[in-house]
Amino acid sequence: MASLNQETPILILDGGLGTTLEEKYHIRFSSAETPLWSSHLLLTEQGQETLLRCHEDFIRGGADIVSTATYQASIAGFTSTHTPDWPDGVPVERIPGFLGDAVGIAGRASGEGSGTVAALSLGPYGATMVPSQEYAGVYDTEHSGVEGLRAWHAERMGLFARVRGVFAGVEYVAFETVPRVDEVIAVRRVMGDPGLRERMREDRGARGEVRYWISCVFTGENVDGEMTMPDGTTARDVVGAMLDLEVSSVLPWGVGINCTKVEKLPALVGEFEAAVGDVVMRRGLEEWPSLVLYPDGTNGEIYNTVTQKWELPEGVKAPTQSWESQVGQVVQSTRRRCRWRSIVVGGCCKTSPADIARLREAVLGDRDTADYSKGAGRP
Repeated sequence: MASLNQETPILILDGGLGTTLEEKYHIRFSSAETPLWSSHLLLTEQGQETLLRCHEDFIRGGADIVSTATYQASIAGFTSTHTPDWPDGVPVERIPGFLGDAVGIAGRASGEGSGTVAALSLGPYGATMVPSQEYAGVYDTEHSGVEGLRAWHAERMGLFARVRGVFAGVEYVAFETVPRVDEVIAVRRVMGDPGLRERMREDRGARGEVRYWISCVFTGENVDGEMTMPDGTTARDVVGAMLDLEVSSVLPWGVGINCTKVEKLPALVGEFEAAVGDVVMRRGLEEWPSLVLYPDGTNGEIYNTVTQKWELPEGVKAPTQSWESQVGQVVQSTRRRCRWRSIVVGGCCKTSPADIARLREAVLGDRDTADYSKGAGRP
């Protein structure tokens, strides 16, 4: 818990990489032709340069943390991607090299001494399905359970572990948009694996282990009015799973909410705080984790997995209060309570570099980066 005499530190996360690539750089994605989505750009030199520029856009907007272009990366995604260079799909043995490129590109964008660091972005199993299932959490039988999901996440993490130095290139591992509590447990078991932890220490040396967070998506509400994940799990129950020492002795550095409508944040943060407070009292947790918040940057639109477009539902009006104002109010009120180790805040889908600049101004009063929305970046 933060000292009452000391403000809770705040870090600014970047926004929606894939949607910014679509809207600013006119990249077109589809499950059929580009199952890797943003990771597809890793396959060509031109694509990698575009990724670099997009990362730099968010850094100019004031992001302290940039996310690697690896959210949808998977063996199935690479092997089913057909390009002129890879007409039969990308062979498994070539995948680690591209994943290393993703980390390297984020590092190049950050620049030595800039203060910006990278987070290894890892979506749930459902993000690699066709159509994607991170908003519904309906998985196939093989991956509907802790052990099947643990094996899948361990296999994917093993691809990164093949790249020497890859964990030295990131400060965080971000497990994002997790829609199921069994997947939360699976992720924790993977991150608690002694072999993986040793592999991370090899890369990082005196810098210590990579910190990781788990953030979940909340799409529903139960009969008691509690916010729920796609599988029906409440915020209280998923926080319990995130911090249960019986699942793993290795606790996440941060817990949070992403890819969720911004208007849900006040209630969800309250439910998260009640749940963490309960764990601290009942299970002897020594300190609060960090809180990670990056809601969708939408104005009422929802993602249609059939059309693969963001659409405003019929009869729904866009909110009148700005996105950054809504997020900023939640962060400021949360900060004043001095409970969390730190707060990481940014945006998910549809959040642009300009949105991040305005968010930084709303949260930290940093007007230099806010000028990005007018076409200028940070000095």
